Amino acid sequence: MAIASAKQLREMIDKSVEAVKLTDVHTHLYPPCFGDLLLWGIDDLITYHYLIAETFRWVDMPYETYWRRPKREQADLIWRTLFLENSPVAESCRGVLTVLSALGLEVASRDLAAYRRHFDRLKVEDYVDTVFGLGGVREVITTNDPFDDAERKVWLESYQPDPRFKAALRIDSLLNNWEGNWPRLAEWGYEVEGEINAKTAAEVRRFLTEWAKRMEAVYMAASLPPDFTLPDFLPRGLLVKECVLPVSEELNLPFAMMIGVKKLVNPELRLAGDGVGKASIETVEHLCSAHPRNKFMVTMLSRENQHELAVAARKFRNLMVFGCWWFLNNPSLVEEITRMRLELLGLSFLPQHSDARVLDQLVYKWKHSRRVIADALYDKYADLMATGWALEESEIKRDVEKLFGGNFWAFLERQL
Repeated sequence: MAIASAKQLREMIDKSVEAVKLTDVHTHLYPPCFGDLLLWGIDDLITYHYLIAETFRWVDMPYETYWRRPKREQADLIWRTLFLENSPVAESCRGVLTVLSALGLEVASRDLAAYRRHFDRLKVEDYVDTVFGLGGVREVITTNDPFDDAERKVWLESYQPDPRFKAALRIDSLLNNWEGNWPRLAEWGYEVEGEINAKTAAEVRRFLTEWAKRMEAVYMAASLPPDFTLPDFLPRGLLVKECVLPVSEELNLPFAMMIGVKKLVNPELRLAGDGVGKASIETVEHLCSAHPRNKFMVTMLSRENQHELAVAARKFRNLMVFGCWWFLNNPSLVEEITRMRLELLGLSFLPQHSDARVLDQLVYKWKHSRRVIADALYDKYADLMATGWALEESEIKRDVEKLFGGNFWAFLERQL
């Protein structure tokens, strides 16, 4: 059916964006079989590292005093500071309220004890169903690190597949801390040495291949610092060139690079202490040009990198730009970046991922992002109609499905 008016266009876009069952291409979630590694519920929501960092802008307390407290007491402090003594206007605070509202809880009451009683009655297996339903999520891609002892134990002994949770093989520990981790590879039976010679490279490739197949990983991924540069002859550069890229090509797995994080600029904040820096787009261009048969997924943390990254994606079909990562996952920046990408790349990118560390965040991160993306799409389609271009409802639905997951699965299947 053809769209005949601006009102009809608005209604069709809203309907399509709200109804689409999406693929969340990057999260830090786990299937329930991983036990306590899957964070969920009100206290995990409130003690999310974004809120911890904001709280310490207000409270005069030694960091270690906070960390010694039980999680519930940490949540009490954050709730009092950010929700009662100040209005919760920050995006991460608003997100908590969006989740409570979506669950039908009385947000106006500000009754943390009542919220806890609600969550105490839930079973995580049932709650996963609830959250996926409220978030309109079909499946999520998880972050899975074989160097994490707790996670590794589950993979080797008790993993239970859940089709809603698909793995990505996370290799930060390998690339960013070779000196600390090659002895662990040796302990696990891989014939590696500190020097990345031919034998060591072959064994690292065996390690990556075995774990990618064990996890049925859909891509390999690493979070990388702003000064990540290739080519170089440091361990990280050699591992990428001699190990990651060959395995990526052989298994037809994209290498997802999340570039721009400055780890622990304030180590006393722990996970909340990371910062952001502008990175080199030349490294991305080098990889895409020198390895045309490899697939690369890239998101960059600095706002200043976004235009360069979109231009690079225009030049290389083996580059998929995805999401507004971490500090960019705020409505004003998601809007700016999404509009710019639409103007440069058309529909050939992935506008968002949640980066959720707490299961409940799937609800608010996607509810907020859907609204912003729908607004950007409305303006672009309205521009088309102003030229006399005729739009069909089926075309809008098709486009939305591509943006919210279809492009990802098509990129994985593509043969270069």
